Amino acid sequence: MEVIPSIDLKGGRCVRLYQGDYGKETVFSDDPVGTASHWESLGAPRLHLVDLDGAAKGEPCHLPMIGRIVAALKIPVQVGGGIRQIEVIEQLLEVGVKRVILGTAAVENPILVREACQQFGEAVIVGVDARDGYVATRGWQQKTAVTASEMIHQMADLGVKRFIYTDIRQDGTLTQPSFAAIEELLNATSLPIIASGGITSIDHIRKLNQLGVEGAIIGRALYTGDIQLEEALAALR
Repeated sequence: MEVIPSIDLKGGRCVRLYQGDYGKETVFSDDPVGTASHWESLGAPRLHLVDLDGAAKGEPCHLPMIGRIVAALKIPVQVGGGIRQIEVIEQLLEVGVKRVILGTAAVENPILVREACQQFGEAVIVGVDARDGYVATRGWQQKTAVTASEMIHQMADLGVKRFIYTDIRQDGTLTQPSFAAIEELLNATSLPIIASGGITSIDHIRKLNQLGVEGAIIGRALYTGDIQLEEALAALR
């Protein structure tokens, strides 16, 4: 299982939101490139990058910054937030991003998902962001009537090969992941799932590893020091 540090970009800075609330942000760094390099230097196998302004606006707002981060790193970078057009996927892959994450676009535009999977294969991941079991879109501001497991089945039929599951209620809270929901999704599909939201301790990481997720995305807990990245990586060796 991969332990994947997360950087959320807002206004050119590294921030964390509480439960996806844009009004509840904590700024952790004014230097996203330096932060990314720091996680790489500690042994991160991959970086998870979210353009929060892009997610809210519906188009990327940090393309130059994302390009600089990718150029500074040797490890692969995956990016989400505001990716709702094929051209944007192309732009990101051209600057060296290895995986793009579709969230809102996946729910609202299944044709785009099919086309993206046909063109870009496993470079396309779908982010299943759920609040109380139902998928939320548009920077998590809008709730849908689609359940997380329904979405995974729909997307798998369109050619999606990998998912990131985020429990919005847990995200940025330093509580714990929703293990039951994650287990339910793992039972619903044989495709790889990366877990995100509420991962706060080494025990959480061990438990996710036992459940069989492919990766664990960690944000706030790395910035507060609740989890030391080196310890988390060592716990899985």
